[in-house]
Amino acid sequence: MKRYGMVVRVKQEMADAYKHLHANTWPGVLQRISESNIRNYSIFMRDGYLFSYYEYVGDDHKADMAKIAADPTTQAWWKLTDPCQQPMESAAEGEWWAEMEEVFHHD
Repeated sequence: MKRYGMVVRVKQEMADAYKHLHANTWPGVLQRISESNIRNYSIFMRDGYLFSYYEYVGDDHKADMAKIAADPTTQAWWKLTDPCQQPMESAAEGEWWAEMEEVFHHD
């Protein structure tokens, strides 16, 4: 299992819409996340930032992320959620959610 932490900005005028969307996440999106070996997935919001955390239990993260990206239901979901977000200035080329470095963990 590998832990992932990522960050993106939330547009302040879209924060309530973003929370509403995630209070009513589509079942097909949740199913695709689970089928792509993601567990214990959370998104937190504070001061214009979204922080996501999940645990990956598969053996090919890149392939599983490609399955999510290719999923038509997820693509339709992103058409609603992406306008609520703004990538970090420090994000890598083509990176939407910027991966964070894990600097501490305690079980």
